[in-house]
Amino acid sequence: MNIYNFTREELEAYFLNLNDKKFRATQVYEWLYKKRITTFADMNNINKDIKEKIQKTFNIEKLTIIKKEEDTLVVKYLFELADKNKVEAVLMRHDYGNSLCVSTQVGCNMGCHFCESGRLKKLRNLETYEMVLQIIQVEEDLALRISHVVLMGIGEPFDNYDNVIKFIDIINDNKGIDIGSRHITVSTCGIVPKILQFADYDKQVNLAISLHAPNDEIRNKIMSINKAYSIKKIMEAVKIYLSKTKRRVTFEYIMLKDVNDSLANALELAKLLKGLNCYVNLIPYNETSQLEFKKSTQETILSFYDTLKKNNINVTIRKEFGKKVSAACGQLRSNWKE
Repeated sequence: MNIYNFTREELEAYFLNLNDKKFRATQVYEWLYKKRITTFADMNNINKDIKEKIQKTFNIEKLTIIKKEEDTLVVKYLFELADKNKVEAVLMRHDYGNSLCVSTQVGCNMGCHFCESGRLKKLRNLETYEMVLQIIQVEEDLALRISHVVLMGIGEPFDNYDNVIKFIDIINDNKGIDIGSRHITVSTCGIVPKILQFADYDKQVNLAISLHAPNDEIRNKIMSINKAYSIKKIMEAVKIYLSKTKRRVTFEYIMLKDVNDSLANALELAKLLKGLNCYVNLIPYNETSQLEFKKSTQETILSFYDTLKKNNINVTIRKEFGKKVSAACGQLRSNWKE
């Protein structure tokens, strides 16, 4: 079993089962996440017998970096997993720190028509360690610290809920990678039961909803998930989430030319979100050669922004990253050639 798949609490239980001490788990965590060992033999404050048992139970294998491409303030990685499947992760340099966009699945079954990632149907969920190692290996490769994590890569995080929560527990652990919970954002296209479950999660992690339309008529055409979970159901779940967590929700809204970007759409969106503790992140669409959707004009995006502002909706326009290396939002597909 890959040792990066285990929370500190799970390792504590493992060591107690060996009639050892709980603190051994903290020692191991510090070797893994603070000192970044590459072999268990390097753990020189753990006795030989225990170390041998660790080596028989766990491995410390990494992912394989197949390819790396760079653009201004962006580095995109293609990782090969042990079963030869591939996923991507994207490092973005901001003025507030380094953010990594992490993938959670091989492929995606959510069927968002504008998204490259969804063209590869879901083959499997990523294991927790396969998400953790995306962070560790990017940090090691670039010799930097990742301060923020967004689960917005390939896959739907809430379709891999248990592994994602375990991943957050590990990277948030102060003996682990130690990324603050408020610096972690989970994005979902709107799996309502998991939004409600996430409302009871005990960490102050950010929630982002990929809304992309102000009404069901438009959303049904561009997001298949809406036929299962309508906007009304999503908004009901969001209101419960807000009442329980008191945390602001982000609504992501990709600007698609002549699809969802009219003045009437902006007014309808403002009405839908009125009074909620939220903000809207307008995302200029990143065109791909495989899909027919086009990017809204800059004038249209600014007009949409101004309309929301005038209707007292907090709104930002997402900074564009990584288009030259197909690392921008909606472009990840893990289709590179070796």
